[in-house]
Amino acid sequence: MFRLIGIFAFLAFGAALMSAQPFSIDQALSAPFPSDLIASPTGNKIAWVFDSRGMRNIWIAEGEDFKARQLTSYTLDDGQEIGDVVWSGDATAIAYARGGSANPTSNPEGVTQAVYVIPVSGGEARLVGNGASPAFSPDGKTLVYLNHGQIWSAPVEGSLPARQLIHARGSAEDVRWSPDGSRFAFTSLRGDHSFIGVYTVDGKELRFFDASVDRDGNSAWSPDGTRIAFRRIPAARVFYDHAPRPAAADPWSIRVVDLKTGVGREVWKADPGAGSAVRDMVADNQLFWGADDRLVFAWERDGWLHLYSVAAAGGTPTLLTPGEFEIERAALGPDRASVVYSSNQGDIDRRHVWRVPVGEAKPVALTHGEGIEYGFALLADKTTVAVLHSDARIPARPAVITSNTAGNALRDIAPETMPADFPASAMATPRAVMISSADGIQVHGQLLLPAGYDKSKKYPAMIFFHGGSRRQMLLGWHYMFYYHQAYGFNQYLASKGYIVLTVNYRSGTGYGLDFREAKNFGANGASEYNDVIGAGLFLRARDDVDPARIGLWGGSYGGYLTALGLARASDMFAAGVDLHGVHDWNLEIQNSWPAYQQEKELGVARVALESSPMAYIDGWRSPVLLIQGDDDHNVVFSQTVILAEALRKQKVHFEQLIFPDEIHDFLVHEHWLQVYHAADVFLAKYLLR
Repeated sequence: MFRLIGIFAFLAFGAALMSAQPFSIDQALSAPFPSDLIASPTGNKIAWVFDSRGMRNIWIAEGEDFKARQLTSYTLDDGQEIGDVVWSGDATAIAYARGGSANPTSNPEGVTQAVYVIPVSGGEARLVGNGASPAFSPDGKTLVYLNHGQIWSAPVEGSLPARQLIHARGSAEDVRWSPDGSRFAFTSLRGDHSFIGVYTVDGKELRFFDASVDRDGNSAWSPDGTRIAFRRIPAARVFYDHAPRPAAADPWSIRVVDLKTGVGREVWKADPGAGSAVRDMVADNQLFWGADDRLVFAWERDGWLHLYSVAAAGGTPTLLTPGEFEIERAALGPDRASVVYSSNQGDIDRRHVWRVPVGEAKPVALTHGEGIEYGFALLADKTTVAVLHSDARIPARPAVITSNTAGNALRDIAPETMPADFPASAMATPRAVMISSADGIQVHGQLLLPAGYDKSKKYPAMIFFHGGSRRQMLLGWHYMFYYHQAYGFNQYLASKGYIVLTVNYRSGTGYGLDFREAKNFGANGASEYNDVIGAGLFLRARDDVDPARIGLWGGSYGGYLTALGLARASDMFAAGVDLHGVHDWNLEIQNSWPAYQQEKELGVARVALESSPMAYIDGWRSPVLLIQGDDDHNVVFSQTVILAEALRKQKVHFEQLIFPDEIHDFLVHEHWLQVYHAADVFLAKYLLR
């Protein structure tokens, strides 16, 4: 296990205090949450975003000791996010986007999303214009960004205003400068198809290359700027989310276009069967143009998402990451010779960071042990790696691995930002468990035992279901903010005397294609209900659980499974907390299939209803707390409205916590505290008797 330098010493005093007394929800959620870790293109500098109790700011670290400092100075829990953080080519400035369309504090003046530039040396951030997704030109003099799907441009210095650079049909995304900065490529979304466009700056010329009826995107420049590689996904109608995809699809492919001749050609195509339907990794781009003219991409050929590479001229692909595990995030190194990636290789319920050459299957572990390492950035010196990492007790924080670090340890950056009274020593260590579902499938879970656990006692228990459903809970603090919050609340519940079980039910990630595309899941049959029942039976079979005091909670897809469990098995589950859950799939299908009409799709509508909690309201008796923001764009707010109406008619006790103007993934820290305080009081009423 890697040694950890810095943060444990800083927490020692507070931890000693916390070991003697319970901790609060506020303390459990008090640690700043890091995201958007990036390295500068020159010099050994890193930047990231810290969300500290809803106050979001950019931080940077540099120098041999990577001394950290806060760069921006936002001081309000106002729900305005920071993202799209990018360095200028000379590492003297950072551009970012702040804000969005959501107004979760109901600010009467309204909100906007805008692009800013701030000097790394410090000072005030300069407003560039409304929009997002900024991209510096290689010389650092020009910034392009997107505003309502159109490409705008502004000088980085001077007083000239921003201007719309391209007036074109469609909606642009993925702007990528050529190596020499003379032009940039982008994807033009046109509804059921998309094109690769290239704009020449000096000539003000726009061309679309190798156009087709298909979905082209994810362009990657060759190092000499003469060619572009991109993915082509065959035209196909995708009707709705949250139902199994076909086992096979028209295979996706990689094409390379010669910009001088304008001719494109296919250099690789997925095999039929597994992997023929595209699946993305978490990356700045889905294609990397590596050294030796090799293209690196993710493919699910053997039922697991892996990295492959192929010659840009075409040929047989090379599997770079063999084994029964999934790669998740990936980034091309600054020398293009290797790719750094995170995966659950050899540690199925955690994440570690690896490095592999672009041309051969020789992965090397950069981290290992009982921590969770996920976000990463290769610094310009080509040897130092910055990571975001967490473990069972301490939440995510930035760190570096350098050749100068004794024992190849992770050295934490900015340990002083961790609150002195953060209750690290009072946190429980989750145990990996396997759960037998009602239909015999084995699913992974994590078990938290209460503080002062006594095996002779009988405890109340809570089962947590993640959202997504393409998610995976881990053996520690999660790398996604939503589940970071959920893990903190689960730890609080354990400290209050609950046994807590989290369930990685079928259709989640981390366990391969067959598990993710489980038969009849979601709106196509709700086969995950078997996992809900299996989790209940797992707890009932334990001598330390009171079978009359088992509750459910979860958000989004987890709210759906909570509601489904309460509706179909109120005799097993005594109470629940349902955050923005799906209650009738027929309403939700319209989000991804706008033309959906139930009366014309009777087969789909019937199965969707039978897969929904609303079909089983007559059996619902257990009390429930319903929580949702009414500006939720992921799960329509009417899902909570129709359930509340039905529960009233059924005379089932429910309570509600509604946030006007708040979105799905609550943007305001104070709202998260209200959610968990309300859930704590509600559950105690029914389960802590």
